[in-house]
Amino acid sequence: GDLRSVLITSVLNLEQLEVDLYRGRHHWVPATQRLFGGQIVGQALVAAAHAVSRDEQVHSLHCYFVRTGDPKVPVLYEVERTRTGKSFSVRSVKAIQHGQPIFTCQASFQLSQGSPVQHQFTMPTVPPPEELLTQEELIQKFLQNPNVAEGYRKRLTKIQAQDVPIDIKPVNPPDIFSSEPQEAKQLFWVRARGYIGETDMKVHCCVAAYISDYAFLGTALLPHRQYRIKFMVSLDHSMWFHAPFRADHWMLYECESPWAGGCRGLVQGRLWRRDGVLAVTCAQEGVIRVEQTPNQSKL
Repeated sequence: GDLRSVLITSVLNLEQLEVDLYRGRHHWVPATQRLFGGQIVGQALVAAAHAVSRDEQVHSLHCYFVRTGDPKVPVLYEVERTRTGKSFSVRSVKAIQHGQPIFTCQASFQLSQGSPVQHQFTMPTVPPPEELLTQEELIQKFLQNPNVAEGYRKRLTKIQAQDVPIDIKPVNPPDIFSSEPQEAKQLFWVRARGYIGETDMKVHCCVAAYISDYAFLGTALLPHRQYRIKFMVSLDHSMWFHAPFRADHWMLYECESPWAGGCRGLVQGRLWRRDGVLAVTCAQEGVIRVEQTPNQSKL
C-alpha cells in the first residue's frame, strides 16, 4: 500500500538541535523496558548520514552498547566528522542520555566505485513469503490451542499486542511448546511495515539497521531452549552494506550463531534480496544469562 512507513515518518526522523547534534524519540519499546538496540543503531546512522554528501553511501558501521537506554527520555546524537577523504569518509556518533554515553558508533561512507573483483555466497532456497504465515498469524494459531499454560498464553498475547513497525514471516518457526534443542539458525522474511519508495539509499540502510537487530541475538538461544532467560542484552553490532535494496520489499534474513560461551553469544546474519543478491551482512555479540535449572513444559 501507499501508507508511509512509520520508520520514516517517526522512528528514524530525528530533530536537529544544532550542527551535528540531533534528538531522537522512541516508538516501540520491548517488554524488557530497555531501548530497542535497532532503534539506536538506525537513529545513529541517520545522524551520521546527515554529515556526508548525498553521493556517499554507507558501506559499514561498527557499534558498542555501553549503557542501558532509558525509554522515558529522548536520546541525543552527537556526530564527529572524523575524516573526509576522496573515496571514503568516516563519521563517529555518540548517543547520550542523562549526560552519559549509552552507545558509540563509527560509520564509513564511500563514493561509488566499480571493480571486476566480485563474488558472494548463494542465497538459501526457501518458500516465498506469500506461502508463509506472519508472526502475528502464528501466535494466533498457538493461542487457539486450549492446552497452552496460562502464563505462556499471557506472554504470547503481550507479544501479539506489540506495535512493531516490521512485517515478519518466519521460514522455520520453532515449536514453542517444546524445550528440545534446535539448530542455532533462523530464517525470516522481513520488510519495513508501510511504504518507503525510491529514495536515497542511505534511508533504506537506516531502516535495515533498525530491522537487523530484531530477534537477532535470540538465535544463540535455540540450542539451549531448556533454560529460562534471566538477562539478555546486545554488546555490539556491526553491519556491512554490499548492494542496493528496498527495505520496504521482502528480504530474507538468514541468522546463525556459530558460538556461545562465557555468558556471551555470537550471531551472524545475511539480508538477501528476493533475486538472490546479498545486500547486507551483520554480526553481533551479546550477554546471555539463564537460570541453571531447566524450564517446565509450556503445556
